[in-house]
Amino acid sequence: MPALDDRTPEGQPMRTEPIPIETPVAPNTRHSDRGRPDRHTADRFTARQFDAGVRYGAGVSLWLSLLVVCYWWTADGGIEDLVVPETALMSVGRLAGLVSAGLLLAQVFLVARIPILERAFGQDRLIGLHRIVGSTSVAVMVGHVCIIIWGYAGGDLTRSPAMLWDLTVDYPGMLLAVVGTALLLMVVVTSIRWVRDRLRYESWHLLHLYAYLGVGLAVPHQLWTGQEFLTAPAATVYWWTLWALAVAAVLVWRVGLPVWRNARHRLRVIAVVPEGDGVVSVHLSGRRLDRLPAAAGQFFHWRFLGSPGWTRANPYSLSAAPDGRSLRISVKAVGEGSSRAYTLTPGTPALFEGPYGRPSHRAHGTRRVALIGAGVGAAPLRALAEELDYRPGEAIILLRYTSEPLFVRELHDLADRRGLQIVWLPGPRRSPASWLGSGMGEIDDLTALTHWIPDVASREVYICGPQPWTDAVHRTTRAAGVPDGRVHSETFRW
Repeated sequence: MPALDDRTPEGQPMRTEPIPIETPVAPNTRHSDRGRPDRHTADRFTARQFDAGVRYGAGVSLWLSLLVVCYWWTADGGIEDLVVPETALMSVGRLAGLVSAGLLLAQVFLVARIPILERAFGQDRLIGLHRIVGSTSVAVMVGHVCIIIWGYAGGDLTRSPAMLWDLTVDYPGMLLAVVGTALLLMVVVTSIRWVRDRLRYESWHLLHLYAYLGVGLAVPHQLWTGQEFLTAPAATVYWWTLWALAVAAVLVWRVGLPVWRNARHRLRVIAVVPEGDGVVSVHLSGRRLDRLPAAAGQFFHWRFLGSPGWTRANPYSLSAAPDGRSLRISVKAVGEGSSRAYTLTPGTPALFEGPYGRPSHRAHGTRRVALIGAGVGAAPLRALAEELDYRPGEAIILLRYTSEPLFVRELHDLADRRGLQIVWLPGPRRSPASWLGSGMGEIDDLTALTHWIPDVASREVYICGPQPWTDAVHRTTRAAGVPDGRVHSETFRW
């Protein structure tokens, strides 16, 4: 393996190679399990099984909801209508409307910050599912609009524009539905990668909030004019209940819980400390933080009052394990929102939403763990290295850095106290296909990973960094035989 720099920026010795895996570290006065033990050691397997059950149950519930609406469509003569040319278009249009309504409400539940779903899926996976379900629902909704108008026009495409106008003006709720559909289309278009990359995160987030208004305007017209709702009391109760639950989930978990937690804990900045490489750590304190259900590896959405743009939240991970008295986040200036962290002063009030994220002790199924990060992605991994339950020699951290590594003293303290193994990976990313730094020579990613961690396939792997870099690491862990269920990451994708 290529030799690495053996000094930290402060001139202290830097550990550049891991302690050999096959030679466990012998406990001594410098290696102890003192620190923050895993608070869920005894029941972590039960928690993993429970989360797996929640994921399975959520999937079954979604498919059952679609089957239910298809059943009501069938019971109302939907299949029989297909054999009659005059009614076939209307029948297909009704079915498309029912399916799109179910999917629209499902995507609301996916991003309502419901704790049981957050813990089971993790926000990263929920957002990915939300995108798939959301784009599918809008596509089916557009199909519903086009087919139903065509059907009302008697199958005559030339009459469809005039029919659209008549429906919009004369039918209850149709004007709202047209506006709601337009808003949802705007959200879908601005979520396309090419468009999204050209928007600021703050601008995109503000536009994306219109999805709630779009759903609220697009769905109710079916409750007022839909054939299935007017003729089947059970269907009416089902849809009104589902819609009410979606509204309640948003109000309780996205509005009510954050308001209550902020009123209870009243967080304020107590210090802002430069960490190097353009990163600062923001220390916060408040009331009853021992009651805040936060864990290492998780993140919050933050707003700091008194500065421009404070209404827009930004996601930052905890960079130290919560101790019940204070919290710490570490921020690198990569945009307008994160740059404001450098100007914070002690006493600044902070508003937060969270905690969110699955990569925590809850996903920790085995003591042996590998932590792999890049840049400020070292922040949540440093917190995990402090809190996870492992013995000396059972945890290793690989950190890539460009100019100077982060948390050197703290990580070496964990190496001394808990037997954490450290590998530093210097240099910018050497190619888009590799996650290694340019200082690693020509060795391929898989050989490097299995050299440092020969038993990586049997470990829990936590990854944090930019999404393209994280994807490259995940490809390597998969090639090394690590099951996808043992790879945990949050990329804050949007």
